[in-house]
Amino acid sequence: MAAFNKVARNVLQKSPNDVVLLSAVRSPINRSFKGGYKDAYPEDILMPVMKVAVQRAQIAPRDVNDALIGNVLAELGFAKTGRMALNHAGFPNSTTFHTINRQCSSSLQAITHLSHSIMVGQIDVGLAGGVESMSRNYGSRGIPTDVSPTLLGSTNKDARDCLLPMGITSENVADRYKVDRTSQDEYAVRSHGRASRAQKEGRFDWEIAPVTVQRMDEATGQLHDFEVTKDDGIRHGLSFEKLSTLKPVFGENGKSTAGNSSQISDGASSAILARRSWAEERGLKPLGRFVGTQVKGCAPDEMGIGPVYAIPALLKYAGVELKDIDVIELNEAFASQTIACIRELGLDEEKVNPNGGAIALGHPTGATGARQTATLFGELRRQDKEMGMVSMCASTGHGVASHDQAL
Repeated sequence: MAAFNKVARNVLQKSPNDVVLLSAVRSPINRSFKGGYKDAYPEDILMPVMKVAVQRAQIAPRDVNDALIGNVLAELGFAKTGRMALNHAGFPNSTTFHTINRQCSSSLQAITHLSHSIMVGQIDVGLAGGVESMSRNYGSRGIPTDVSPTLLGSTNKDARDCLLPMGITSENVADRYKVDRTSQDEYAVRSHGRASRAQKEGRFDWEIAPVTVQRMDEATGQLHDFEVTKDDGIRHGLSFEKLSTLKPVFGENGKSTAGNSSQISDGASSAILARRSWAEERGLKPLGRFVGTQVKGCAPDEMGIGPVYAIPALLKYAGVELKDIDVIELNEAFASQTIACIRELGLDEEKVNPNGGAIALGHPTGATGARQTATLFGELRRQDKEMGMVSMCASTGHGVASHDQAL
């Protein structure tokens, strides 16, 4: 067990009111438009994951007081179809439902909000997660088209920059923080290499819930059951030489390519959270506990550096030092911003994404935060370590970081 300072011991001291995780589960992540979920709806991906989250927590659906699902792109904020999915998955009407959108950090924010509900005594048990079918909802829904002319013509640059394509923000970070193309491609190769090794060694099996969806047979045009059991975006044996031949997407002199950026993906995630006393009364063994979250803002045109502000704030809040953190799940929106964050924060690269990140696994935006949480606890379990952190940047200029402790 890591040695903590006096403040940390106070913050991390065991309490009956602690928020503990009873399970953390995700679907396999598949490439949008051509992967296993290409013909599926987000509800189809989410429902099996919610069911398995409850099963692995060894509780009943009726035990869940409230469900909060992160989603970025679906119609009406996923509010109505999400509630339909909850009921169809076997949860009773007494389990309430709502959604949240904080862009790429949506499902991590779901974990945070439900943890806060438990902390203040509103609920005892919650299901937090996220889902995204970018196959079905990407495109025009990625950037709003019905925007006030007042905002479109705003004299405030930061206001206008909230509509910047994410790739442009990646190029801004690369230029301002001196992250060259070679470094980005080398990082991407490492991400795929780590994910390839992890998949071959079965490291993801613990966190994945297989999902069966309807998929269209290209030859017959008929839908049939199709089971998705593993992530399909990992490029085994990827070489730097091959990656370096890809053309930049955002301008001839750009550095961001399809190979060194997060993949457009489909997937879902769910975690069961509970008050420690509630779990102990039922003889349940938690995976770990939620310690806290910090959110910090940054300029929208370089949103990728958000973790540079959020992670120090989280460490201060939790009363721990960076050296005390055993595993860091840092979302790889782009290699440019991931490298910039690692450099600016002085992170130990061996502790960051030891099983690869979104460049290799994919980034179903609404689901990624809780996906990272599942991956984090799986790796803490594998390494027999205790302290972990999840962090990411988020569109329009945010950095989010959460601290977790394995038990």
